[in-house]
Formats: sequence, structure tokens, C-alpha cells
Amino acid sequence: MKNGNQITAEALKQQGIEYVFGIMGHPVIDLALSMQNAGLQYLGFRNEQAACYAAQAYGYLTRKPAVVLCVSGPGLLHVIGGMANAQINCWPLIVIGGSCAQDHEGIGGFQEWPQVESSKPYCKYAVRPPSAILIPLHVEKAVRSSTYGRPGVAYLDLPATILNQSVDEENIYKVAQCPPPPLIFPDYRLIKQAATLLMQAKKPLLIIGKGAAYGRAENEVRSLVYSTKIPFLPMPMAKGVVPDTDERCISSARTYVLQQSDVILLLGARLNWMLHFGKPPRFQPDVKMIQIDLCPEELHNSVSSAIAIQSDISTAIESLVTILKEHKWSITENNPWWKDLLAKSNKNKTIIQKISMDTSVPLNYYAVFKHIQDVLPSDCIICSEGANTMDIGKMILLNNKPRHRLDAATFGTMGVGLGFGIAAALYCKNYAPTKRVLCIEGDSAFGFSGMEIETMFRYKLPIIIIIVNNNGIYSGFDKETFRQIQASGESTQVTPPNCLTSETHYEKMLEMFGRKGYFCTTVQDIQQALKICLQITDSPSLLNIMINPQADRKEQKFTWLTESKL
Repeated sequence: MKNGNQITAEALKQQGIEYVFGIMGHPVIDLALSMQNAGLQYLGFRNEQAACYAAQAYGYLTRKPAVVLCVSGPGLLHVIGGMANAQINCWPLIVIGGSCAQDHEGIGGFQEWPQVESSKPYCKYAVRPPSAILIPLHVEKAVRSSTYGRPGVAYLDLPATILNQSVDEENIYKVAQCPPPPLIFPDYRLIKQAATLLMQAKKPLLIIGKGAAYGRAENEVRSLVYSTKIPFLPMPMAKGVVPDTDERCISSARTYVLQQSDVILLLGARLNWMLHFGKPPRFQPDVKMIQIDLCPEELHNSVSSAIAIQSDISTAIESLVTILKEHKWSITENNPWWKDLLAKSNKNKTIIQKISMDTSVPLNYYAVFKHIQDVLPSDCIICSEGANTMDIGKMILLNNKPRHRLDAATFGTMGVGLGFGIAAALYCKNYAPTKRVLCIEGDSAFGFSGMEIETMFRYKLPIIIIIVNNNGIYSGFDKETFRQIQASGESTQVTPPNCLTSETHYEKMLEMFGRKGYFCTTVQDIQQALKICLQITDSPSLLNIMINPQADRKEQKFTWLTESKL
């Protein structure tokens, strides 16, 4: 005889699941223990959302879903924010929620809530198995749904009555392990059309999306760039698919290159707010898009593409490179388009370099990131969240390997950073034990999940947390101004909504665990502390870097969020 807890744990193990992230409690206490008994790795968190962020980031890094385990009612509702983030970002994730005993439903059971119905808007698949014997069937389908096609979320609802139900082993549904997702190959006729359009372009551009990173297409995309010399613009989480240090990376001239390009090859990136919907004034009115995406529903979304190809990025680009090589097409150093881009890029880099070299106290963002970059190993995984912290950081902190940048991404979610960092540290522990993980946080963003520091200590994860502290959301106030504001009247009426307590010593959180954090105000402080933290391999470390509360990014030609011109 086996009960639902044992059946669930063993079914997950059979499907190749490795990690479970969550918070145990009624009715999943025995399920958490059964998971460990079955050989699954279980990490307990301090908040369900952070657990969910960690699970989905691990899924992104490995292409295999991890599991979030949560209790009924409020536990699941706390997870839903993370479910939405995974679904919007197209990352594989399985959520298992314990729920009210079925014989208590409708009469006010403990934490009773319509959990399947609540989860459906945020999932590809949401179901309650009708009995314990069918749990393996639905576990397999959850794995398949979360990884096949456009990846996403699957939710399994397990009432206490099913978890505690005992059944004969011979009656348990037998199911094979879900095979890896099939590769999708492109229509070769469309690939030939795409090649022709590129070769006819006067101002071609390659935009690399995180779909190319998730799809493990870095070898093919690098071959395209290296053989054709096409300028490329990586989306934030596609940094490193082709190294940021490659001369054809044109991120420093982003606005200009988007405005001027006449043909754009779009690889696993969506024409949403992050690319200004593909519309003027950020793009030419007559720009021709070549769109390659795994998901057919994404094709022609927002604007009508000249050529739209459903395919895995790797298979499509492999075919495209073959044709372009046959025609010996490339963009030479003397090409007017490339010379124009290079001049614009170098001009912008000079401006950034000048700002970065201003090390007067209080520091600005650019100086902080420049002097962090100077110390970092070249293969760090960087997790970043915050407003200016994330946006300015992605310009200066470089990635030369794919899937080495995790940030707030498409959904713009705050609070993801420490969960992402935990996932990245586990990934490094399993696949690259000498690699380091940095969580670079705005002080507001850090507040969403700061207690996950305890989780990091409990599991001995050597994550370096860097808080770029401007005393506020977007901007804050210096200590004296903050004191004057607080003294001027009722704090809830006079304290600006963007304001946080000035000069909060977040680094002292490490003293709870007998360790030392670092309070930094100069670039010398930053570099000395970071060098020490890079030597710590058995626990997290933390730098709290004070910057000018009114520091901002350099002046932009457009606001960061371009309105849709419908």
C-alpha cells in the first residue's frame, strides 16, 4: 500500500525532477518529508513568492522544471505572483498546492479556496487528480505541459484526502518518463526568403531575445554573427548568447540602431513593451521584421512581420547561416552602416566612461558599476533587480556566457532577485562549482525578499548580495533632508511615497549569523569588500553601497516606456 504523499514524491522523481522549493505546513508536511525520502532535494524558504522565483529560475537555467510546494489557501495565493511571472517569461515550472480536505469543502474548511480555478489564468495546465492512483498521470502531463511548446506553468492541486488516501501499488497508474521536447525545424522556403531579405538590406540588425538563450542556440547565433559581422542587440537576459565584449555588440547605441535599421532579424524576442511594440518613433515606419519564434501565436503580434518563421532558434539559424555563407554575405569594416554605428557607439561609450570615472562621494550608479565590473570574474552569474540599478547595471556589467543574467524580465517583477540568486547558486553547485553568483539589488527591491538571506545561510550558498542604496524607490533623500521631512509634520502626509529610511545599514543583517557585512561609500570600499567576498565559499555576503539619493541615468532621448501608437 502507498498513500498519495508517497505516490506524488515517487512520480516526481521518476519524471526527473531534482529540486523542490517551498514552505511546508498543513496539509503537505508529510509530502515534503516523502519528497526527501524519494531522493528529491528540498529547500525551505521564508516566503512562497521567493520559493516560486527560485524554482522558475532553476527551470530557465536547466530547461527542466523544478517544483514549488505550498500549503492551501494563502500559501497558494502567495505563489500566484510567481506563477504569473513564470508564465509571462515562458519558463518551465510546476506548482503543487495542498488543499482543503474534500469532505470539508463548501462548509468552511481550513484555508478553503477554489485553488484550481484561481491558478488557471496563470498556467498552461491546472488540475486536481481525481484519486491518488492517477497522480503519476498528471505529474507526467505537468512536466510535459511546462516544457513542450512555449514553456510555462503547470499546477497540481492535492487535497488532504487524496494525499492521505492509501491504495494498492498494483492499481497505481503506470507512466513513462516524459521525453525531452521535440525540436521544431523551419520551413526552408521561408529561411531562403529571410536570407534574401537580409542580403538586400542596407541597415540590417540582429536582435537576440532570451528565447535564444533558453533554447541553447548560442553556438548557431555566434556562428551567424562571426560569419556575417551583422551588428547585434541583445535583450537583457540574452546577454552572453554572443559575448557582450564582441565588437559587433551595439548595445551602447540602442536607440539609434533601432531607429535606423531597415531589416531586423528577431530571434526569440517579443515585440512587447521592451521593444516598444516594434512601432514608430522607436522604429522606422517601413522597417521589415524577420521573426523567428517557437510559438506560432507570437508571430505577427503587435506588427506584421515581413517573414515569420515558427522554429527552434538553433535549427533556423543553422539553415540561415548555411545559405548566407554560400553567398559569402557579410558586413565589412568599410560598410557605411557599420561605420555609422561604430561612431555612434563609441561616442556613447565615451560619455558613459566619463560619468563612470567620477568617483566623488556620494557616488553615482555608473561609478559603482564600473568599479564592480573591474573586480568581477568574467563568468559570474548576475541577478539584478531594481529600477535604475537594473537598467544602468545591464549597460556596464558584462556577460560573455549565455544564461548568466537573470533580472526582472518581461513582467518587470520586483522581489525576484534573491530567489533567482538561490537558483543560480544551486545551478553552479551542480554544474560549475567555481563560478560565482551576484545579486545586485536596489534597496527597495531588496526589501521584498531580504529574509531569504537566512535561506542562503541555511543551505551554505555563497551568494554575494550587493545593495545599491539610494534611500528610495527611483530616488530618495539624504540623511539631513530626510530628518527635516520627518520633523515637518505627520509622517504619513509629508514623507514622499518614493522615500525610504535614509542610510539603512542592511549589511548588519549578516551579524545575525555571526558574519560581517560591508558598508561602502567609496570605490575603494567597494573593491576591497568585493575582493574579500569573492573568497567566501560557504555562506552569503553583503555589500551595502551608499550612492547619491538623486543619482539617475544619463539623459534619454525617449522615456524608457514608449507609448503604443495604435
